[in-house]
Amino acid sequence: MGRSYSIVLDGIGRAYLCADTQNALRGMEALGGRGIPVGCRQGGCGVCKVEVLSGTYTAGVMSRSAISEEDERRQCVLACRIYPTSDLKLKVVGKMARSVEALKQEVVQKG
Repeated sequence: MGRSYSIVLDGIGRAYLCADTQNALRGMEALGGRGIPVGCRQGGCGVCKVEVLSGTYTAGVMSRSAISEEDERRQCVLACRIYPTSDLKLKVVGKMARSVEALKQEVVQKG
């Protein structure tokens, strides 16, 4: 049986649980509903680029056209290709950033 970890989206203050057998993007999709754009889900398009601010993970193969070696050294990875091994704090930096910002505004408005 796997474990679940809390993943917090920086700047929004919202968290979701993610099983260690599930990539980080799956929970983001559920949290944001239709507002979260999703690309190929296979590490090739770069839509779900995030910066890991804290925590540990294992990573699958990511296209170098989406994530450079320098990106990886800076903990910038694709949410569709990382699996948590601890609680994580993520900052969305890819094409999803506008959608996550809209989600943040929605949270603020609801108070």
